[in-house]
Amino acid sequence: MATERYKIFNDSVHGHIKMHPLLVDIIDTPEFQRLRNIKQMGGIYYVFPGACHNRFEHSLGVGHLAGELVRSLKAQQPQEVQEAEKITSIDMFCVQIAGLCHDLGHGPFSLLFEEVLKELAERMVSETGESETTEALKNWKHEEQSGKMFNQLIKNGIKEKMKNGHYKDEHNEGLKFQDKDFEFIHELIEGTRPSTDSLNRERHERKSYLYEIVANKETGIDVDKMDYFSRDCHHVGMKSNFSHERYVMFARVCTNKKNEKHICTRDKEAINMYELFHNRYLLHYNVCQHRVKVAIETMIVDVLLAAEGHFKLDGKTISEAVMVPKTYLKLTDDVLQEIMRSTDNSLKTARKIIRRIDKRKIYKFVGGKIFQKKDVKHLDSAENRKAVVKDWLELIQKGSTRPHKSKTLWGP
Repeated sequence: MATERYKIFNDSVHGHIKMHPLLVDIIDTPEFQRLRNIKQMGGIYYVFPGACHNRFEHSLGVGHLAGELVRSLKAQQPQEVQEAEKITSIDMFCVQIAGLCHDLGHGPFSLLFEEVLKELAERMVSETGESETTEALKNWKHEEQSGKMFNQLIKNGIKEKMKNGHYKDEHNEGLKFQDKDFEFIHELIEGTRPSTDSLNRERHERKSYLYEIVANKETGIDVDKMDYFSRDCHHVGMKSNFSHERYVMFARVCTNKKNEKHICTRDKEAINMYELFHNRYLLHYNVCQHRVKVAIETMIVDVLLAAEGHFKLDGKTISEAVMVPKTYLKLTDDVLQEIMRSTDNSLKTARKIIRRIDKRKIYKFVGGKIFQKKDVKHLDSAENRKAVVKDWLELIQKGSTRPHKSKTLWGP
């Protein structure tokens, strides 16, 4: 294969990343390029100016690490392993594509958008009752949306090329993807295991560890976290002592007593794995739960809630746009600028909140409560949280208040 078809990306975390032509074709699509306009850390950029990185570079990093890990696991496979259990070139590309495309479904300001949709659903239920739309909004997940956006991405010729052997592997042999391979990519992106009628039951039985590379539901240790912990620490100015290079080097496939295959690492790597979750804790404690960040993100939520029904893309509201991939393409962080540029009087409230953000007239913190672990379970449901918060607010002077629940995470 002509080497000029490969592309080299100079990444702030991983250095020079070499991408295969198939991956380059995926990157050079509107669906993937959209990620340039979605901040990786949402409203944190308003507090930490260095946190200006986007989902685009994070996705490149995850695709790169997914490829590094699966190639390392393949190199460690013993010669005598059965043919059906060997990692194939198709397997490796599926894993790398999933890593590259796992965040295609993120909305404006990343994870914050899921909160917006849930609040929109609650408002719709209170106004018009339950419906298919409110149910879809309440259950909306960016992982599932990523699967839909991936389908949209490969429609314009890429899927046909993947099926007919247009792309070559390292031995210059044509890669011919089958329906089960596209289903496999979806399963990896959405972090799900094959259903009973899945085309990948046999693949999962023989190579279940492949499902632990991009989104690991077993231990929480996956390349997605490895990239965003390292990248987020780098951009907010925090030191990270976790080494993903060491993890990739020492990772092995092990079989347990139930004959299940998992990705494992040496006991001497315990400290390195500790640092991975220590990074998570520090990011949550020092950055993600920062008081000003929480206030600004609450204001952004209020902007989008105020804009619902008035701000439209292709004639569709924000809640309608998420249902149509072609329209969803246009829904990015730029929504705030588009609202500000609008002269529509119905968006006056939304523009007023944006101006408050720009002038740093942010919401004030009025009080909080720290729960002991034994007291937290009853707050898991939204209904219980609302009831408890309502009781608190009655003790506070009257005014406009917004509750916020935060949780500082350490483990997976």
